[in-house]
Amino acid sequence: GHLLTKQGTPTMGGVMMLLSVGISTILWSDITNAYVWIVVFVTMGYGLLGFIDDYLKVTQHHTKGVPGKLKLVAQFGIAFLATYWVMIEAGPVDAQHLALPFFKDILIDLGWFYVPFAMVVMVGASNAVNLTDGLDGLAIVPIMIAASCFGLISYLVGHAGYASYLQIHAVPGAGEIAVFCATLLGAGLGFLWFNAPPAKVFMGDTGSLAFGGSLGVISVITKHELVLAIIGGLFVMEAVSVIIQVYYYRLSGGKRFFGMAPIHHHFEKKGWSEPTIVIRFWIIAVIFALIGLSTLKLR
Repeated sequence: GHLLTKQGTPTMGGVMMLLSVGISTILWSDITNAYVWIVVFVTMGYGLLGFIDDYLKVTQHHTKGVPGKLKLVAQFGIAFLATYWVMIEAGPVDAQHLALPFFKDILIDLGWFYVPFAMVVMVGASNAVNLTDGLDGLAIVPIMIAASCFGLISYLVGHAGYASYLQIHAVPGAGEIAVFCATLLGAGLGFLWFNAPPAKVFMGDTGSLAFGGSLGVISVITKHELVLAIIGGLFVMEAVSVIIQVYYYRLSGGKRFFGMAPIHHHFEKKGWSEPTIVIRFWIIAVIFALIGLSTLKLR
């Protein structure tokens, strides 16, 4: 149905967002801050991968794009380089610890297992946002909500006084990431103007892979990886619905758990209109974000 009703709508609108975010970040942030460049590296790396994927889909007129396995290898490669860079900047001791939300003094030492863990966080966030981007305006608002939350979180963990008061793990230098989050919020607002139903342009994999990855790497830098799963609960919900659908289909011999996955298509099958689904999912995203922000104080 979407192929018929939305045919001819231009895609790869994420290119304009990447230009906006990239230029604004360079202009307004401290370019001597390594964390800023790590976030830009992941964002632009995933954005380039998404651009190639979108370009192949448009020029070859099919939905395959970059082969799935090759795409995952590229995503994990970028995530590995970013994780290694973070560990250099933060020091191996700080970088290998996992902070738990709602607990003020508990840090779990994952050792070198933290490397694959951080990689999964980035790749998982990137693909979860990509799965969410299926209806007009559905993905961009939760991206902006998450970016706003992590803008606040990065500023707080980068400020020793606030971090001490809130009893959260301080990360010197991480406050500069708030500038990137602000540029993502601004770019998202500009994009939403044209992506609101009925969309005049789509983000494409160029934007969804890029900004999902950026949220992932920001959570790694700020030591709020688990909080990302709460703030980005809508993205998790979309990804889990696909996982459930695939495994249920295989184990049940061809039966489907949902009418269609990701879950926003399930509600379309139920007869919900597209704007209703989008707005209700925005409400869910706000609720998840508020719960995630509550972890800063409830300890």
